Amino acid sequence: MKISIGNDHAGPEYKKAIVEMLKARGYEVTNYGTDTDASVDYPDFGHPVANDVSEGKADFGIVICGSGNGIAMTVNKHPKVRAGLCWTKEIAYLTRLHNDANIVSIPARFTSIHQAVEIVETFLDTAFEGGRHQNRVNKIACA
Repeated sequence: MKISIGNDHAGPEYKKAIVEMLKARGYEVTNYGTDTDASVDYPDFGHPVANDVSEGKADFGIVICGSGNGIAMTVNKHPKVRAGLCWTKEIAYLTRLHNDANIVSIPARFTSIHQAVEIVETFLDTAFEGGRHQNRVNKIACA
């Protein structure tokens, strides 16, 4: 499985722990995130992740910023991207199960690193349920 990850200055330590877990699971990881806490602009790190998912170069994406909102808004502008903002593993489960999300957005300032790793594990381990949810997902895209 191919995973693209991107983060701003709020997420380097989160990314490091998540990438470690992903590699231990045998996933191929493309890193677009910053590795320092020097202030940067989250769109610069979200767009490459969204491009990879939108173009089929990555199966899933992971984005991280302080609230998770700005980077989620950024990636959700791309075609074929359905990003869910997840601050618990239960929300990560539902965003995959019911919404077929293909990018998970993590709010670094509102979750611990341990929680973030659990969120990503749950997100990746959950399959889309389809059924009644498929029609709803089909109505998400504007074009």
